[in-house]
Formats: sequence, structure tokens, C-alpha cells
Amino acid sequence: MPNPPRLVDASLDVQDRVATLTFDRDDVRNELTGTQLVDDIERTIDWINREESVAALIVTGAGRAFSSGGNVKHMLEREGSFGGDAYEVQKRYREGIQRIPLAMHRLDVPSIAAINGPAIGAGFDLACMCDIRLASVDATMAESFVNVGIIPGDGGAWFLQRLIGYQRAAELTFSGRVLKADEAHALGIVLEVVAAGALRERAQEMARSFADKPPQALRLSKRLLKSAQRMELGDFLDHCAVFQGMCHNTMDHLEAVAAMLDKRRPSFSGR
Repeated sequence: MPNPPRLVDASLDVQDRVATLTFDRDDVRNELTGTQLVDDIERTIDWINREESVAALIVTGAGRAFSSGGNVKHMLEREGSFGGDAYEVQKRYREGIQRIPLAMHRLDVPSIAAINGPAIGAGFDLACMCDIRLASVDATMAESFVNVGIIPGDGGAWFLQRLIGYQRAAELTFSGRVLKADEAHALGIVLEVVAAGALRERAQEMARSFADKPPQALRLSKRLLKSAQRMELGDFLDHCAVFQGMCHNTMDHLEAVAAMLDKRRPSFSGR
């Protein structure tokens, strides 16, 4: 496996074909706008898309928070991402935090957000950009932008309503209220709520269950799910037929079928 990318404010661990990206800025509750985490996320995703030996990505935070989103002190002082006139601010958003949704949306492998603590504002939106969310029992979440007089400039409104529907997304966006893990589970935002000490283990267990599948079929399945969000049915079915033709011509497909018939564990080569 080629060397993983060099990261500044996060660490990347790869085991059993599962990459775990951990935000390491507990000193600022893993906020996204005043750190190098945007760069770290983008570098990691671009590396994974090139590195076929990686089959799944877990995103989590070290310390107290998953991510507190934007730096509120910088907002007040009009510094960093929030400084300048209207044109300069929109440029900073496009060249800064908006790189996260674009990167997450082009990620080729399944992604799991292991929400270990507060996921607020852009931190919450980042979790919603993942395919699956697991939350610690003490995790909290909020689409909190309106509370500080702004909108979800990171694209959160695009992701949240696709996740839970327009009406529920509207209520969370207009109120800016904080959700506890159990309510987030009831709304369908998180798939499971687990004990704090078991969160990483559960995320790894789920990620490994994905990584055990044929690598090419797994990545094509992810691309298929994303394509389904924007294509008409007829065009989508044509898309499915092409991907299926690719899968039927892989050695892993033949190995999977043979192993099923032989009642043995398959061994996949990624070919």
C-alpha cells in the first residue's frame, strides 16, 4: 500500500482495508474553519479514491467533540474564513469549507461518521455527508447556523433534506435546536446509538463488514447510489446495466458465486 497522505490536524490509520480519519484538534473542539482539517479531509478522500486497497472510511473526532463546525470567535471578529466584503467571503467559502461536501460526495467507498460528541453546524453537516452515522449515547447534534444569524453555507441544506425529508430538515434548520442521540436516531439521522466506549469498535465492525465484500462491486455500488439521486429512471437503468456488465466480468464475481455454491468463505482479489 502506498504511504497515506501527510495530514496536519488529523491522523489516518488503515487496518484491514478500513481507513479511520480522526480529527486531532480537541483544543478547538475539532472546528473546521480555523484549522487544516478541510485540507486533511480532502487529501484523505483523494488518496482513498486512488488507493484501491482501501474499502471503507470512518470519520471521527478525538477528545470531547466530533466537530464544533465554524469558529464563532472568528465570525465575531470577521477573521479568517469570515473576513472581507461579500465577494471575499463567498470566495473563501468556495475555496474553503465547501471543498468538504464536494470531496465527500466524490468519495468512492462507504463512509461512516462515528459521532463521539457534539456535532454542531458544519460538524453536523459533515456527519450528514457520510453514508452512515453511528452516535455515542452522549453525542449531540444541531443544524445551528440560524442561531448565529447565518445559513448552512457548507451545503448542509442539500444533504439534510435528502436524509430525513424536507419537513424535518426545515424544522431543524429554522429552529437551530440541539438534538440528543436518541432523538437523532428516532428521526433517522443516525443508524445506531451505542455506548461511548464501544463507538469505535462498532464503527470498525461495520466498516470491516463492508470491506469484506468484492472491492470493485463495493465501489460501483457506492457510485450507483449517488447516481440514483440525480438521474431519471430510464437513464439510471442504462447506468445499472453498464455497471452490471462490468461486475459480471470480474474474477471476484465468479469467486463469490463459487464460494456460495461450495459453502466456503470467498477470497477476493479486487479483479
